[in-house]
Amino acid sequence: MADELLDIVNNEDIVSGQEMRSTVHQLGLQHRGVHVFLFTRDGKMLIQKRSADRAASPSALDCAVSEHVKAGESYLDAAMRGMKEEMGVTSIEINPLVTFRMIYGLNDYEISRLYEGVVEPEKVKFDPVEIEEVGYFSIDELQTMMSDEKIKFCGWFVQILNWYLRKPSEMKILTEHDAGRENRPGR
Repeated sequence: MADELLDIVNNEDIVSGQEMRSTVHQLGLQHRGVHVFLFTRDGKMLIQKRSADRAASPSALDCAVSEHVKAGESYLDAAMRGMKEEMGVTSIEINPLVTFRMIYGLNDYEISRLYEGVVEPEKVKFDPVEIEEVGYFSIDELQTMMSDEKIKFCGWFVQILNWYLRKPSEMKILTEHDAGRENRPGR
């Protein structure tokens, strides 16, 4: 994974400096991330299986897009970039759901924003370097899979899914952006 310049942020999500990604994770500096939940029109969520050579959570199941926000980049721009780079899709309307703080792992402190949108499966052309495979699952199927200890999920994805399902989560909510939670594609 190529090193990239990231913004360092405080607990109020205000930029206080910039550092390379490797240094950010080595020193445990808080930075920004984005996630995108993509659903088919019939409510199935696009899930990726991360490739085995990924530094974080290799071979684990994750949402459609999980990206760092590069220095000077907005959350929305990072989400759109991630959809293009990871899933090969563009021109998808996505809506912000929540901005939150969470510990993602050892020395990995992020303020992240979750978006969601609708995707046409035939348009998905995932990056085979970063992603081993993709699948589409209903929320009920995902809940069953999460209870199966043989299926490996990214820790952050489990926490975000728990929040989405109104279950206890380790996310520290900063802002909920979406008042119409009942009308989500996955509901």
